[in-house]
Amino acid sequence: MNAVLPPVEFAFPGSLRDSLISAIQSGAKTTTTSLLREYEIEDEPLPMVGQRGVVIDSEGRESFVIETTGVVTVRLGDVPLEHAVSEGEGYESVAQWRAGHSEFWSSAAMRAELGSDFELTDDSLVVLERFVVVR
Repeated sequence: MNAVLPPVEFAFPGSLRDSLISAIQSGAKTTTTSLLREYEIEDEPLPMVGQRGVVIDSEGRESFVIETTGVVTVRLGDVPLEHAVSEGEGYESVAQWRAGHSEFWSSAAMRAELGSDFELTDDSLVVLERFVVVR
């Protein structure tokens, strides 16, 4: 595709990543959420509007390019329903969205990245990103 664009990875390789990529390709998924702590740990800048990246599938292959169209950082307790629904994972309420994301963020793989001292609360900061597929 384009070697100069940064890679974009959703979740960890496997069935969750595959289902997220399918939801993006179908147009059902137009938003995603990350913990601000993930960016802090990796010392990565937050996504910016207009930024493009190549989505990487579970096999490490380039799938397609997305472009960020919106970014906002909010408290976990303030995530709006519209964002939760736009994640394309079938959530019908913020409570469902939060339960699904809390399970992921509490998984052993994420705990290894976040550190054992990380505690998820309503005040945890999350990065809400909106994007479109551009090619």
